Amino acid sequence: MDDAPDAAPKPRVSIAYCTQCNWLLRAAWMAQELLSTFKDDLGEVALRPGTGGVFEIRVDDHCVWERKRDDGFPDVKALKQRVRDRLDPTRDLGHIDRP
Repeated sequence: MDDAPDAAPKPRVSIAYCTQCNWLLRAAWMAQELLSTFKDDLGEVALRPGTGGVFEIRVDDHCVWERKRDDGFPDVKALKQRVRDRLDPTRDLGHIDRP
């Protein structure tokens, strides 16, 4: 939580994953990667169990990855870049942004 009473709320990332497909560990690993990279920029990362093959990552109300739409799971580089593009498009992610 922010200590300053007038501070704008930090973005929330939610990762919806399919319990039937046993994707909890994948979702937890991606949450850990996002929290490590964006530790000062996120208000929370939530894991949301679901069914039916769901795997969706949202920053606030914006979907940055959806398994069916995006044809599979993101690699960590693509995920971090898409989250960065929502949080601060000018931010350099270091080696992740290098070809």
